[in-house]
Amino acid sequence: MKNKIETPKIPLELEDLSLALEAWESKEEIKQSRFSNILIEHQSASRVSFDKVIFENVIFSESSLPEVELTDVIFDKCDLSNMNFNGSFLHRTEFRNCKMLGTNFANSRLQNVSFQGCVADLSLFRFSKFKQVKYTECSLVSSDFFQATPQKLGFSECNMDQAFLSGVKLKGMDLSDCTFDSLHVDIEDLDGCMISDAQAASFVGLLGLIVK
Repeated sequence: MKNKIETPKIPLELEDLSLALEAWESKEEIKQSRFSNILIEHQSASRVSFDKVIFENVIFSESSLPEVELTDVIFDKCDLSNMNFNGSFLHRTEFRNCKMLGTNFANSRLQNVSFQGCVADLSLFRFSKFKQVKYTECSLVSSDFFQATPQKLGFSECNMDQAFLSGVKLKGMDLSDCTFDSLHVDIEDLDGCMISDAQAASFVGLLGLIVK
């Protein structure tokens, strides 16, 4: 992916709300804030907006924030497993070394978003739209990108075994340094996808060939 992803624009001074956390309300706006070393649980609200916010060493538990809006946000060493972010909008957002098992980003729009060193097995991105998004050194085992729309979507050194990419146009996508034994893809979507020699055998079955 040649174009550079825009990074979050966050001021140096942020209000620390870690000890003043209250239940978030639907359509609430949280701006220029920091949450560190806390457990956030039983939060349930829709269309919450986070602008210029850092979450550091935060564990989210039994929480749902559908249609959340994240602009200039960093998640650093957070546990977002099983969080519901369905139908959300993410812009200039980074996920650094986060645990995201089964996290639901289905039907979302992601623009200038990076995932670095995250464990996101079984995560859901189906029907989402990607623009300037990259996964680097992430585990995406059995992740679901069904019918996602990629526009400058990149994967680098990721474990993508059993990832579900059916209905995703892979033209121009370079998967050559990723690892997988198999991927769920449609043969018509493979045109222009870049893979390594070792990976080629994984797609032989799609062509109806038998390796002898």
